[in-house]
Amino acid sequence: MEPQDTTKGPDLSALKIHEDARKTGGLKWVRWFVLGLVLLLLIVGALFALRSKTPVVEVATAHAQTESREVLLNASGYVTPRRRATIAAKITGRVTKMIADEGLHVQTGQVLALLDDSDARVRLNSAEADRNATAAALTDFEVQLENAERELHRTQTLHAQGVSSTQALDLARTNADSLRAKIALAKQQTKAAEERIRVAQQDVENCTVRSPYSGIVVSKDAQVGEMVSPISAGGGFTRTGIATVVDMQSLEIEVDVNESYIARVREGMPVIATLDAYPDWKIPAKVRTVIPSADRQKATVKVRISFDQLDPRILPDMGVKVTFLGDEPKTAQASASSVLVPQAAVRNDNGSSVVFIYRDGRVERRAVRIGGTRGSDQEIVAGLTNGDQVVVGGAKDLHDGAQVELKR
Repeated sequence: MEPQDTTKGPDLSALKIHEDARKTGGLKWVRWFVLGLVLLLLIVGALFALRSKTPVVEVATAHAQTESREVLLNASGYVTPRRRATIAAKITGRVTKMIADEGLHVQTGQVLALLDDSDARVRLNSAEADRNATAAALTDFEVQLENAERELHRTQTLHAQGVSSTQALDLARTNADSLRAKIALAKQQTKAAEERIRVAQQDVENCTVRSPYSGIVVSKDAQVGEMVSPISAGGGFTRTGIATVVDMQSLEIEVDVNESYIARVREGMPVIATLDAYPDWKIPAKVRTVIPSADRQKATVKVRISFDQLDPRILPDMGVKVTFLGDEPKTAQASASSVLVPQAAVRNDNGSSVVFIYRDGRVERRAVRIGGTRGSDQEIVAGLTNGDQVVVGGAKDLHDGAQVELKR
């Protein structure tokens, strides 16, 4: 018998692929190919739809300037009231009724809140009782004095006739003088009792918190059941204010002007104010005062500006941009040719200022020459006319002649 050769590998001649398995693998390959083709078509269709979508833009109308004076300076600030106070109680007490609420219009002396006045009324009743007791004693002393004066008169008559002794006369006179002193003391005690009554009445009145001036409640700082005090208390469980009242007739603008340009500002100079909430509303105003103090950290000087006419839309702490105007008007040619557009409409294209004008569903690229700023607006001295519609938002990548849609 020949020895078996152990160096040869395993016999693979018996291995083969079953006919059913061969058919199944081919079907899987076809399925994956079809699925990939469908996905590719979907991606190409989506890209084509995105490229063919018409961009949506937002437009604004260029308008002629409403003022023809030279712009000296621009600044920004906030609307602030000259009279704004957090109303506090004069005494420490518990709130029993809260009348003040945000938005409430109040008049001078109107009640904002009521505090617990039970202790104050007890003291008032006690002071009134003391006053009544002193008044009753005073009446008794006056009656006794009348009798003592009659007795003194009789004793004087008898002493003159030699019937009564000098000792009896002195005793009658002393009794009358003593009653006069008691009456004087009782009168002073009555006055003291009246003053204590006034103090107690003031304590009761202090339990009623009133508005010191007319205005609008902008903050409700206490609730029923809370303790309030005119001084701060530890632990944070005691309120120091009842409500915050703003005098809406004292609204003005406060801006910080760089100290390098403060020499251009003077009292009474005209100003155009633009609220951030109403960017298309130009509000005439004038400089009221320049605060004679500078901020060394910010290198600015505060300037307060008064509105020519107040409006209910003007609210405290609103953001505002102001334009300080010169007294001398600009030339008629300059004021007639320049228009104002929102600053967002002006774009920088390789160092040149351009805008896109919307006309009949398409945009037109227009090179412009810019001037100064007017709050949130940009002055265009050449390239636009009054009434042109310019693109201020929407698609960023625009080209001349592109088809667009207006934002609804």
